[in-house]
Amino acid sequence: MMTLQEIINSIESLPTEDREYLFEFLRKQRIENRRVEILANAQEVMQAFKDGTDHRGSVDDLIADLLGDDDGSCLEVLLDTNIIVSEFGF
Repeated sequence: MMTLQEIINSIESLPTEDREYLFEFLRKQRIENRRVEILANAQEVMQAFKDGTDHRGSVDDLIADLLGDDDGSCLEVLLDTNIIVSEFGF
């Protein structure tokens, strides 16, 4: 198996046209992989909705959930910090 540095060196030694083809190929692969990931996420969300196990709430609830904050205290700090940043132009 080649090391990452060996792969990089091999790519650098390719003619420009081949490198451009490789980069376009990799870009398309990333797009396709992302599409597959989005589809899997959408199917999971739809299944949760059908099963009734989806989570519903306000934006504040979502932010608190993402921050792992059950009582909302992190959200208050986040909002206070945002107000301070906005007021002082940071």
